[in-house]
Amino acid sequence: MDTLSFARSKSTYRVVLLCREIENAKLNIEDLETFVVVADAGGVSPAARRLGVSKSIVSRRLFRLEAALGVQLLARTTRGAALTESGVAFREHAAKVSAEIEIARDTIMPTGDLRGRLRIAMPLSLGPTHFAPVLAKMAQRYPQIQLHACYSDRFVDLISEGFDCAIRVGYLENSNLLAKRIGPVYLKLVASPSYIETHGAPETPKELMAHQALMQGAESWKFMDCDRVVTVQPQGRFKSDNGIALTAAATAGLGIACLPDSLICEYLRSGALITVMTGYPPPPAAAYVVRPPGQHPVRKIQVLTEMLIEHLEQNPCLRGRAEN
Repeated sequence: MDTLSFARSKSTYRVVLLCREIENAKLNIEDLETFVVVADAGGVSPAARRLGVSKSIVSRRLFRLEAALGVQLLARTTRGAALTESGVAFREHAAKVSAEIEIARDTIMPTGDLRGRLRIAMPLSLGPTHFAPVLAKMAQRYPQIQLHACYSDRFVDLISEGFDCAIRVGYLENSNLLAKRIGPVYLKLVASPSYIETHGAPETPKELMAHQALMQGAESWKFMDCDRVVTVQPQGRFKSDNGIALTAAATAGLGIACLPDSLICEYLRSGALITVMTGYPPPPAAAYVVRPPGQHPVRKIQVLTEMLIEHLEQNPCLRGRAEN
């Protein structure tokens, strides 16, 4: 017996044992998984949205689980649901069982097959145009998979909001998340001709401090001075968490923006925006798939990651260009 067949045989045996134990306890696997989602989401309504089912179905699964256990797991309130003492203790065991089932399912699935739910958070600025086609292709290739995507430029807490993974673009902050780089992202400092005509163009990072910066928040901007990275804290009165909105502000002449080349390439071609401070280019950023450590379903995330890497390699225009 080869290694793969042995692993599948072992996982099949583990699934059978787990399912038998759950059946003997008169529990339902789907009810266990639903309870974990409700506990993490903080209520029936947000759990229903995460699971993509109605609130009545979630409530029915919870009632069935509590009836089988003979204890109350959640205390319902007007603001949601809070775990009881029994619920807190049971949640950890339910999560471990659900994870074991998910791992075993992935292992014994036929080669090239995927099933189940995958919740993904991705940026609104680039997600619909750059990454959504990959999700569509994945759904076509694997008809048994359920893909739930959320598009937002805000920072999403994957664990508390119940996402399996996220696509993030830029400079990755240090965190406990596991990250896989899927491709480079090139940034440019740009402004409209009208802004440059009125305020002039900065030549150095120090001169940039005298200009209006269009920013996402209170972030730092990084620039390359030969082999040295220079960091500045720009100032500005226009801020937005959305790259498309910052692009619109830049074309309107409100200031200078640091944006992905793939987001502004058409504006550069038309002359609506021009690059500034080209002697100090921003260091290359990247796009990443990030996920919580130990989070499942790992195999689905691996497949998505591989498809994203292939997509960006075949469409270099989506990454932008390294040249200024």
